[in-house]
Amino acid sequence: MRFTTGLVVVTALTASLTGTGLAAADAPPKETVATPAKQIEPSTKPTDVVATINGTAVTRADVDRAIQMLLAQSRKTEPVDPDQKKQIEEAAQNQIILAEVLYQAASKEAITDLDKKVDAKFDEVKSRFPSKDDFEKALKSSGLSAPAWKDQLRREIVIESYIEKQVASRITVSAEQTKKFYDDNLDKYFKKPESVHAAHILIGVDPKATAEEKQKAKQKADDIFKQVKGGADFAELAKKESTCPSGKNGGDLGEFGRGQMVKPFEDAAFILKQGEMSGVVETQFGYHIIKSLGKTDGGVVPFDQVKGKIEESLKGMEVQKQVIAKVEELKKAAKIEYPGQKK
Repeated sequence: MRFTTGLVVVTALTASLTGTGLAAADAPPKETVATPAKQIEPSTKPTDVVATINGTAVTRADVDRAIQMLLAQSRKTEPVDPDQKKQIEEAAQNQIILAEVLYQAASKEAITDLDKKVDAKFDEVKSRFPSKDDFEKALKSSGLSAPAWKDQLRREIVIESYIEKQVASRITVSAEQTKKFYDDNLDKYFKKPESVHAAHILIGVDPKATAEEKQKAKQKADDIFKQVKGGADFAELAKKESTCPSGKNGGDLGEFGRGQMVKPFEDAAFILKQGEMSGVVETQFGYHIIKSLGKTDGGVVPFDQVKGKIEESLKGMEVQKQVIAKVEELKKAAKIEYPGQKK
């Protein structure tokens, strides 16, 4: 079984590091395929070489693509100042270098049916777009042609395979490590608080309402309570009478724990048994009629239910740690030059 966290690591070291907005692991959602606002203007000399890694050139256009990817990931839309611009450009260039040294090491290992895997990945990601036009727009916004994108997919597959063989497959997490993490983090991750699933009908009252207006709202809530007690359908009355947005869902508020609702509402909801209904409860929002749809007692999540996830998480952290160390090692051993910079 392939360790999925390895894919997360490789995605971070390729999709963002190489500057393409079309990751192999996942197609970008429709709203993110557009080119972000030009917080940093692209270079007027895109073919200029800004660095070489063991003889492989990194152009200004490569860095510009990586910058746009970083800005898109950060959701940053406002213009950047000169200091920020310098930091972003340095980060983008460094990411490309890290990705390249990793790819160069990974490409030394043969991968069976690599071309078929690239084509399959290309078709898979392409199929996630709503239409061919959306796919073409995504390509255009990334600044890549279809063949160039395929080349990026090839790089991702090569690096992923390398990480799996050289790092992930060699890491094991013992039962003792897994149990220790569980015991050490019991309160932080594995205690499940008491919760209630409830619905309500709210007759809202403006905070500035007069005593007469409040009394009128209270009377309406009392009348609705009598109807429900008399057998009227709670959900239908919520849809018809409730001023809360949950009314359209029959008053269903979903499941919530203590501290998530105002105190009077919480106190009333948590003492109800499943199917029971409160009387009219007053809060700062108005008058509520609450119905319990179920209750989950608090407690500790059993170790057997989470040990698999803990093991995967611990392995993922170790994979990330070792990949970062490996990339830094490869970077130190590489011949990296910056044309035009003073030595």
